Amino acid sequence: MKNSIRKFFTLASALIMTEWRAVATIIFASSLQAFAVNYFTLHYHFPDLGVSGIAVLTHYIFGISPNWVILTGNILLVLWARKDLNLHFLALTITAILTFSTALSIFALYPLPLPDDKFMATVITGLMKGFAGGLMFNVGGSGGGTDILAVALRRRYGLEVGRFTIFINLFILGLSIGVVGLEAVVYGAVGLYVNGVTMDNVTRSFDKRKQAIIITNIPDEVSAFINSHGRGVTRLEGRGGYTGQVRPVLITLLEPRQVVLLKRFLKENDDRAFVSICDASEVLGQGFKSWRSL
Repeated sequence: MKNSIRKFFTLASALIMTEWRAVATIIFASSLQAFAVNYFTLHYHFPDLGVSGIAVLTHYIFGISPNWVILTGNILLVLWARKDLNLHFLALTITAILTFSTALSIFALYPLPLPDDKFMATVITGLMKGFAGGLMFNVGGSGGGTDILAVALRRRYGLEVGRFTIFINLFILGLSIGVVGLEAVVYGAVGLYVNGVTMDNVTRSFDKRKQAIIITNIPDEVSAFINSHGRGVTRLEGRGGYTGQVRPVLITLLEPRQVVLLKRFLKENDDRAFVSICDASEVLGQGFKSWRSL
Protein backbone atom coordinates (compact mmCIF):
# COMPACT_ATOMS: atom_id res chain seq x y z
CA MET A 1 0.00 0.00 0.00
CA LYS A 2 2.82 2.38 0.95
CA ASN A 3 4.65 1.60 -2.28
CA SER A 4 1.47 2.30 -4.27
CA ILE A 5 0.98 5.64 -2.54
CA ARG A 6 4.65 6.56 -3.05
CA LYS A 7 4.44 5.58 -6.72
CA PHE A 8 1.29 7.63 -7.20
CA PHE A 9 2.77 10.79 -5.71
CA THR A 10 5.97 10.35 -7.76
CA LEU A 11 3.98 10.03 -10.96
CA ALA A 12 1.64 12.83 -9.91
CA SER A 13 4.60 15.16 -9.31
CA ALA A 14 5.92 14.41 -12.78
CA LEU A 15 2.46 15.05 -14.21
CA ILE A 16 2.23 18.41 -12.47
CA MET A 17 5.56 19.45 -13.96
CA THR A 18 4.50 18.55 -17.52
CA GLU A 19 0.80 19.51 -17.23
CA TRP A 20 1.09 22.68 -15.15
CA ARG A 21 -1.51 24.51 -17.26
CA ALA A 22 -4.06 21.78 -16.56
CA VAL A 23 -3.19 21.83 -12.85
CA ALA A 24 -3.53 25.63 -12.72
CA THR A 25 -6.92 25.37 -14.45
CA ILE A 26 -8.09 22.72 -11.97
CA ILE A 27 -7.01 24.87 -8.99
CA PHE A 28 -8.82 27.94 -10.35
CA ALA A 29 -11.98 26.02 -11.26
CA SER A 30 -12.14 24.17 -7.93
CA SER A 31 -11.71 27.45 -6.03
CA LEU A 32 -14.52 28.98 -8.09
CA GLN A 33 -16.81 26.06 -7.25
CA ALA A 34 -15.96 26.40 -3.56
CA PHE A 35 -16.76 30.13 -3.78
CA ALA A 36 -20.16 29.35 -5.29
CA VAL A 37 -20.99 26.69 -2.69
CA ASN A 38 -19.93 28.80 0.29
CA TYR A 39 -21.34 32.18 -0.70
CA PHE A 40 -24.47 31.10 -2.56
CA THR A 41 -25.54 27.47 -2.05
CA LEU A 42 -25.01 27.44 1.72
CA HIS A 43 -25.94 31.07 2.32
CA TYR A 44 -29.35 30.75 0.63
CA HIS A 45 -29.99 27.18 1.81
CA PHE A 46 -30.07 25.88 -1.76
CA PRO A 47 -29.74 22.13 -2.41
CA ASP A 48 -26.87 20.64 -4.40
CA LEU A 49 -26.08 17.43 -6.29
CA GLY A 50 -23.92 14.37 -5.74
CA VAL A 51 -21.50 14.23 -2.81
CA SER A 52 -21.80 17.99 -2.41
CA GLY A 53 -25.59 17.61 -2.19
CA ILE A 54 -25.25 15.06 0.61
CA ALA A 55 -22.73 17.30 2.39
CA VAL A 56 -25.07 20.30 2.14
CA LEU A 57 -27.97 18.29 3.59
CA THR A 58 -25.92 17.00 6.54
CA HIS A 59 -24.84 20.59 7.19
CA TYR A 60 -28.43 21.82 7.23
CA ILE A 61 -29.66 18.96 9.43
CA PHE A 62 -26.78 18.25 11.80
CA GLY A 63 -24.56 21.32 11.45
CA ILE A 64 -21.66 19.19 10.18
CA SER A 65 -19.15 21.09 8.09
CA PRO A 66 -19.76 20.20 4.42
CA ASN A 67 -16.03 20.41 3.93
CA TRP A 68 -15.40 17.18 5.85
CA VAL A 69 -18.26 15.26 4.25
CA ILE A 70 -17.16 16.25 0.74
CA LEU A 71 -13.52 15.39 1.46
CA THR A 72 -14.33 12.03 3.11
CA GLY A 73 -16.87 11.03 0.45
CA ASN A 74 -14.51 11.82 -2.40
CA ILE A 75 -11.56 10.03 -0.80
CA LEU A 76 -13.69 6.88 -0.41
CA LEU A 77 -14.76 7.10 -4.07
CA VAL A 78 -11.16 7.58 -5.22
CA LEU A 79 -9.99 4.55 -3.22
CA TRP A 80 -12.83 2.44 -4.64
CA ALA A 81 -12.25 3.49 -8.25
CA ARG A 82 -8.47 4.07 -8.34
CA LYS A 83 -7.73 0.98 -10.47
CA ASP A 84 -10.23 2.07 -13.10
CA LEU A 85 -8.99 5.66 -13.48
CA ASN A 86 -6.01 6.73 -15.56
CA LEU A 87 -3.25 8.66 -13.83
CA HIS A 88 -4.02 11.94 -15.60
CA PHE A 89 -7.69 11.94 -14.54
CA LEU A 90 -6.90 10.64 -11.05
CA ALA A 91 -4.17 13.19 -10.29
CA LEU A 92 -6.21 16.15 -11.55
CA THR A 93 -9.33 14.98 -9.71
CA ILE A 94 -7.46 14.58 -6.42
CA THR A 95 -6.00 18.06 -6.95
CA ALA A 96 -9.53 19.38 -7.47
CA ILE A 97 -10.84 17.67 -4.32
CA LEU A 98 -8.04 18.98 -2.11
CA THR A 99 -8.27 22.49 -3.59
CA PHE A 100 -12.05 22.59 -3.15
CA SER A 101 -11.81 21.46 0.46
CA THR A 102 -9.08 23.98 1.28
CA ALA A 103 -10.80 26.88 -0.50
CA LEU A 104 -14.15 26.11 1.15
CA SER A 105 -12.52 26.33 4.58
CA ILE A 106 -10.86 29.63 3.71
CA PHE A 107 -13.99 31.24 2.21
CA ALA A 108 -15.99 30.28 5.31
CA LEU A 109 -13.81 32.69 7.33
CA TYR A 110 -14.65 35.74 5.20
CA PRO A 111 -18.34 36.68 4.87
CA LEU A 112 -19.41 38.85 1.94
CA PRO A 113 -22.40 41.15 1.37
CA LEU A 114 -24.77 39.22 -0.91
CA PRO A 115 -27.88 40.21 -2.91
CA ASP A 116 -31.34 39.63 -1.45
CA ASP A 117 -32.71 38.42 -4.79
CA LYS A 118 -32.70 34.61 -4.62
CA PHE A 119 -33.34 34.18 -8.33
CA MET A 120 -30.29 36.25 -9.21
CA ALA A 121 -28.30 34.28 -6.65
CA THR A 122 -29.28 30.92 -8.11
CA VAL A 123 -28.39 32.06 -11.64
CA ILE A 124 -25.01 33.32 -10.44
CA THR A 125 -24.18 30.07 -8.65
CA GLY A 126 -25.28 28.03 -11.67
CA LEU A 127 -23.05 30.08 -13.97
CA MET A 128 -20.07 29.77 -11.64
CA LYS A 129 -20.40 26.02 -11.12
CA GLY A 130 -21.07 25.35 -14.79
CA PHE A 131 -18.10 27.42 -15.94
CA ALA A 132 -15.83 25.73 -13.40
CA GLY A 133 -17.07 22.24 -14.31
CA GLY A 134 -16.55 22.91 -18.02
CA LEU A 135 -12.99 24.08 -17.42
CA MET A 136 -12.17 20.94 -15.44
CA PHE A 137 -13.63 18.58 -18.04
CA ASN A 138 -11.70 20.33 -20.81
CA VAL A 139 -8.34 19.59 -19.20
CA GLY A 140 -9.28 15.97 -18.47
CA GLY A 141 -10.14 16.23 -14.78
CA SER A 142 -13.26 16.52 -12.68
CA GLY A 143 -14.50 17.84 -9.37
CA GLY A 144 -14.95 14.32 -8.00
CA GLY A 145 -18.21 12.89 -6.65
CA THR A 146 -20.47 11.21 -9.19
CA ASP A 147 -17.94 12.00 -11.96
CA ILE A 148 -15.59 9.43 -10.40
CA LEU A 149 -18.45 6.94 -10.15
CA ALA A 150 -19.44 7.49 -13.79
CA VAL A 151 -15.90 7.02 -15.17
CA ALA A 152 -15.22 3.93 -13.04
CA LEU A 153 -18.47 2.14 -13.90
CA ARG A 154 -18.06 2.96 -17.59
CA ARG A 155 -14.57 1.47 -17.69
CA ARG A 156 -15.31 -1.44 -15.37
CA TYR A 157 -18.64 -2.59 -16.78
CA GLY A 158 -19.10 -0.57 -19.98
CA LEU A 159 -22.11 1.16 -18.46
CA GLU A 160 -23.36 4.57 -19.50
CA VAL A 161 -24.48 5.85 -16.10
CA GLY A 162 -26.03 9.17 -17.10
CA ARG A 163 -29.52 8.04 -16.11
CA PHE A 164 -28.19 6.42 -12.95
CA THR A 165 -26.64 9.67 -11.75
CA ILE A 166 -29.84 11.53 -12.68
CA PHE A 167 -31.83 9.22 -10.40
CA ILE A 168 -29.32 9.71 -7.58
CA ASN A 169 -29.55 13.48 -7.91
CA LEU A 170 -33.36 13.40 -8.11
CA PHE A 171 -33.35 11.35 -4.90
CA ILE A 172 -31.12 13.95 -3.21
CA LEU A 173 -33.39 16.77 -4.40
CA GLY A 174 -36.39 14.84 -3.10
CA LEU A 175 -34.79 14.57 0.34
CA SER A 176 -33.96 18.26 0.20
CA ILE A 177 -37.64 19.24 0.05
CA GLY A 178 -38.13 18.04 3.62
CA VAL A 179 -35.05 19.94 4.79
CA VAL A 180 -34.99 23.28 2.94
CA GLY A 181 -38.56 23.46 1.64
CA LEU A 182 -40.06 23.38 -1.82
CA GLU A 183 -39.21 27.01 -2.67
CA ALA A 184 -35.49 26.52 -2.06
CA VAL A 185 -35.52 23.28 -4.05
CA VAL A 186 -37.16 25.05 -7.00
CA TYR A 187 -34.53 27.80 -6.85
CA GLY A 188 -31.85 25.16 -6.54
CA ALA A 189 -33.23 23.25 -9.54
CA VAL A 190 -33.07 26.44 -11.63
CA GLY A 191 -29.45 26.89 -10.61
CA LEU A 192 -28.66 23.28 -11.47
CA TYR A 193 -30.23 23.73 -14.91
CA VAL A 194 -28.12 26.86 -15.50
CA ASN A 195 -25.13 24.86 -14.27
CA GLY A 196 -25.72 22.09 -16.82
CA VAL A 197 -26.32 24.43 -19.76
CA THR A 198 -23.26 26.52 -18.92
CA MET A 199 -21.04 23.46 -18.52
CA ASP A 200 -22.15 22.04 -21.88
CA ASN A 201 -21.51 25.34 -23.65
CA VAL A 202 -18.11 25.84 -22.03
CA THR A 203 -17.08 22.29 -22.97
CA ARG A 204 -18.21 22.70 -26.57
CA SER A 205 -16.65 26.13 -26.97
CA PHE A 206 -13.20 24.85 -26.02
CA ASP A 207 -13.36 21.87 -28.38
CA LYS A 208 -15.16 23.52 -31.29
CA ARG A 209 -13.18 24.23 -34.43
CA LYS A 210 -14.02 25.02 -38.03
CA GLN A 211 -13.25 22.38 -40.65
CA ALA A 212 -12.36 23.83 -44.03
CA ILE A 213 -12.26 21.90 -47.29
CA ILE A 214 -10.47 23.93 -49.96
CA ILE A 215 -10.10 23.40 -53.72
CA THR A 216 -7.76 26.01 -55.11
CA ASN A 217 -5.44 26.71 -58.01
CA ILE A 218 -2.64 27.67 -55.61
CA PRO A 219 -2.57 24.76 -53.10
CA ASP A 220 1.09 25.27 -52.16
CA GLU A 221 0.55 28.94 -51.28
CA VAL A 222 -2.63 28.18 -49.32
CA SER A 223 -0.90 25.37 -47.41
CA ALA A 224 2.00 27.68 -46.55
CA PHE A 225 -0.44 30.37 -45.37
CA ILE A 226 -2.28 27.92 -43.08
CA ASN A 227 0.99 26.56 -41.71
CA SER A 228 2.23 30.08 -41.00
CA HIS A 229 -0.75 30.53 -38.66
CA GLY A 230 0.12 27.48 -36.59
CA ARG A 231 -2.25 24.98 -38.20
CA GLY A 232 -1.60 21.85 -40.19
CA VAL A 233 -3.22 20.94 -43.47
CA THR A 234 -3.82 17.62 -45.22
CA ARG A 235 -3.56 17.41 -48.99
CA LEU A 236 -5.64 14.87 -50.90
CA GLU A 237 -5.88 14.21 -54.60
CA GLY A 238 -9.42 14.81 -55.89
CA ARG A 239 -11.00 14.37 -59.29
CA GLY A 240 -13.83 16.48 -60.72
CA GLY A 241 -16.96 14.40 -61.25
CA TYR A 242 -17.88 16.27 -64.46
CA THR A 243 -14.56 17.29 -65.97
CA GLY A 244 -12.47 14.40 -64.67
CA GLN A 245 -9.74 16.92 -63.91
CA VAL A 246 -7.36 15.98 -61.09
CA ARG A 247 -7.05 18.72 -58.50
CA PRO A 248 -5.64 18.80 -54.96
CA VAL A 249 -8.09 19.10 -52.05
CA LEU A 250 -6.91 20.69 -48.80
CA ILE A 251 -8.48 19.85 -45.44
CA THR A 252 -7.67 21.80 -42.28
CA LEU A 253 -9.11 22.61 -38.85
CA LEU A 254 -9.05 26.24 -37.78
CA GLU A 255 -10.19 28.58 -35.06
CA PRO A 256 -12.99 31.00 -36.11
CA ARG A 257 -10.61 33.96 -36.38
CA GLN A 258 -8.28 31.91 -38.60
CA VAL A 259 -11.20 31.18 -40.94
CA VAL A 260 -11.65 34.92 -41.46
CA LEU A 261 -7.95 35.28 -42.32
CA LEU A 262 -8.12 32.31 -44.71
CA LYS A 263 -11.11 33.72 -46.59
CA ARG A 264 -9.39 37.09 -46.85
CA PHE A 265 -6.24 35.41 -48.22
CA LEU A 266 -8.21 33.42 -50.81
CA LYS A 267 -10.17 36.51 -51.87
CA GLU A 268 -6.93 38.36 -52.56
CA ASN A 269 -5.01 35.48 -54.17
CA ASP A 270 -7.53 33.06 -55.71
CA ASP A 271 -11.06 34.40 -55.90
CA ARG A 272 -12.13 31.32 -57.90
CA ALA A 273 -11.30 28.91 -55.09
CA PHE A 274 -14.00 26.63 -53.70
CA VAL A 275 -14.26 26.52 -49.89
CA SER A 276 -16.62 24.55 -47.64
CA ILE A 277 -16.58 25.44 -43.93
CA CYS A 278 -18.46 23.57 -41.23
CA ASP A 279 -18.35 23.17 -37.44
CA ALA A 280 -16.26 20.39 -35.92
CA SER A 281 -17.79 19.95 -32.47
CA GLU A 282 -14.79 18.07 -31.06
CA VAL A 283 -11.22 17.66 -32.30
CA LEU A 284 -8.75 15.21 -30.79
CA GLY A 285 -5.07 14.93 -31.62
CA GLN A 286 -1.84 16.89 -31.75
CA GLY A 287 -2.42 20.62 -31.53
CA PHE A 288 -5.96 20.18 -30.21
CA LYS A 289 -7.53 18.25 -27.33
CA SER A 290 -5.21 15.59 -25.93
CA TRP A 291 -6.21 11.90 -25.98
CA ARG A 292 -4.98 11.73 -22.38
CA SER A 293 -7.92 13.89 -21.31
CA LEU A 294 -10.36 11.07 -22.12
